[in-house]
Formats: sequence, C-alpha cells, structure tokens
Amino acid sequence: MSQAALNRDRTRSANPWRGDFPVFADASLVYLDSAASAQKPAVVLEAMREFAAHSYANIHRGVYRLSEQATAAYEGARGKVRAFLGAASAREIVFTRGATEAVNLVANSFARPRLGPGDEILITHMEHHANIVPWQMVCGQTGATLKVAPVTDTGEVDLDAFAALLGEQTRLAAFAHVSNALGTVNPVQEMTALAHAHGVPVLIDGAQAVPHLPVDVRGIGCDFYVFSGHKLYGPDGIGALYGKAEHLEAMPPWQGGGDMILSVSFDKTLYAEAPQKFEAGTPHITGAVGLGAAIDYLEGIGWDAITAHQQELQAYAAEVLGGIGGLKLVGTAARRAGLFSFVIDGIHPHDVGTFLAAENIAVRSGHHCAQPVMERFGVPATTRASLGLYNTRSDVDALAAALRRMKEFFGA
Repeated sequence: MSQAALNRDRTRSANPWRGDFPVFADASLVYLDSAASAQKPAVVLEAMREFAAHSYANIHRGVYRLSEQATAAYEGARGKVRAFLGAASAREIVFTRGATEAVNLVANSFARPRLGPGDEILITHMEHHANIVPWQMVCGQTGATLKVAPVTDTGEVDLDAFAALLGEQTRLAAFAHVSNALGTVNPVQEMTALAHAHGVPVLIDGAQAVPHLPVDVRGIGCDFYVFSGHKLYGPDGIGALYGKAEHLEAMPPWQGGGDMILSVSFDKTLYAEAPQKFEAGTPHITGAVGLGAAIDYLEGIGWDAITAHQQELQAYAAEVLGGIGGLKLVGTAARRAGLFSFVIDGIHPHDVGTFLAAENIAVRSGHHCAQPVMERFGVPATTRASLGLYNTRSDVDALAAALRRMKEFFGA
C-alpha cells in the first residue's frame, strides 16, 4: 500500500461507519458517486445472504414453514418502510423495482384514467428524466399538457411561478424532494400546500432525499412518495411507493398476473386490495429483506448523527472545492444535500471523470439523467461528486488534490 493510501486510511478511521462497508477494504478507493448508487453495509449483504440461504420461498401462497417465514420477512420489510416514511398504514406501501417504476405506476394507474385534452400536469425544470418522461408519455396518450415551473440561477424552484402555474386544469403536481443534478432541497411541504389549495394531488420523487433527510409523508402532506433502495444503502431492483389509502383503493391495477387477484375466470377477474393488487407476480423478496435491513442500519445510527456528519462534510467540501481556481458549482441553493455538481474551465466533464477514475476516485460525469437542467444552466454536462455516510474529509482532500493535478496536466 502506498504512503498516500496509508495516510488516507488513517484519516478515515475517524469515520465510525466506514468499516461497515466491505468495499472499502480497498483503502485507496474514493467513492463519490452515492447519488447514482450507494455502497452496501455488511449487515445488508448478510441479511440477504442469510434469508436466501435459509428462509427463502415464495410468499403469500404457501402454508409450509419456509413460505410462512418468507412472507413474514417480506411483510415485515413493508412495515419498516411504513415507519421509515411515517405512513399511516402498511397498506399504503407498494413495493416496486425502484422509484422509476413507482412513478410509472402512478402515471398509468392514477393519472392516465383521469386525464383528457386540456388537463395539465405540473413538474419543475430540475426533474430527473424518471419524473419527466412518464408524464410526457401519459400526456401523449391522453391529450393533456405538461407544464414546467422554472428554476432560479441558484437552482431553486421559482415558487411564485410554481404557484401561478397551478390552476383549474392542473390534475397532478410532481417534483423532486432533492435534485439529483443540483443538490437542491425543495420546500416540499410548502409546494404540497400550494398544490392542495387548488385541489391538486402531489407526487414527490424522494430518491435523493431518503439517504440524507428524515421523511414524514403525513407531515409533508403529499399524496404519493417514491424512492429506490439502492440509493439508501440497500439492494438494487427494489423500491417503494407510498400512496394515500384512498388513492390506492380507487386506482386500478397497472400490471396483471399472479398474486394480485382474488379470483380469476375467463369472464371476470376480481382484484386483491391494495397494496397487493399492484404487486403482480413474484416480487423481489430478497430485495425487500435487504431494504428492511438497510432501514434498520440507518435507524440504528440515528438521524441526528447522520445529519451532523453530512452537514459537517458538506460544509468542508464546499470550502475546499471553492478554493480551486476555474471550478464553478452548478447549483448554489441555500439548502442543499449530498452532492456537488461542477464544471472546470477548459476541461470537459468527461475528461474530468476519466482523469479521476485513473486515480481510483469515483465520480459521475454527464447530464445525470437531467438534460433539461444542463440546458437551463448552459452546460453540456457536469462532474458530480456525491457524498455518503462512509465519506470523510480525506475523500474530499483526495478529490481536490486530484483536480489540481488534472488542471496542471491539461494546462488549464
């Protein structure tokens, strides 16, 4: 191991959670891409392995011991998601493959049957493609119109413009809790109240929020909330949709198949109640167990400790990156969480990512599935460094030192 790696490892030892993540057995790794996917702690990996090895079976239909154990584990994970989001009932939690599938479920089962020509869906300019494309598709199918609230030069939603776009024809408002490209934390409770004042239901994309902020869906007041497990230190291929009970009960199933029915004949099918009617086929049972273990892990640490660590590290990163000549942050909202998007004069973001990768520093370069944001700020792409529970000041120092070496290399 190099002396630099040894020094970096000593500095990181101050982080009490880094050792929980097996990937950091590679002491030279600087992982700053948690906004794309977070690393997994050993307790999550072990919970999934233990379940798959000793308790796995299909759920809901078997009366033998393994099936009953698997069903209890799966439904137990649903209960953990309910508590994590502050929902009133586990029946308001639908397991999906992730936030993207959850948005598509609402688009097809809630929005599409209610939309027609002249109706409107309101989103914001900072949305991830997953919170744009499904609404475009539904608008194309129904004749509805997609409206977009602008963002300011600092990367914040223009609340006056957002409020002005809410009207008699608005049938749904959908917006991010935290922007994946800018890091902006939106005032979701205020935005939800503005929409509800016009009788407009609200969907919130919480994919980037749940690793950084405690979420209380009843406190926010939203009608739907979605997130993905793989950004929450859990497995990929699993996520959840929260929906108010009255909405889920009224919505038709989106997909048909086994386990979402009460009875089937060639003449008629009777569907199960929510949430089961939205979970056709065999679900990602092991993934649900892993998601529950990830929630247990975070709650064992506690939000006070998580928030304090993130605020301290984010403030340090802002100071260090701000001292690099030619580096410009894209998104400077007053309230931000978890990530920094930036450009460097004279160097394309893809070249930045490639240079850093050669030094075992993982960042993301590109449009981050948010091309309209790039267009809004007049850049083709950005480099995004995103922070996780396991990151330390030495990770930020390593990034800054590498960026300075890169500038010398490119003569920028």
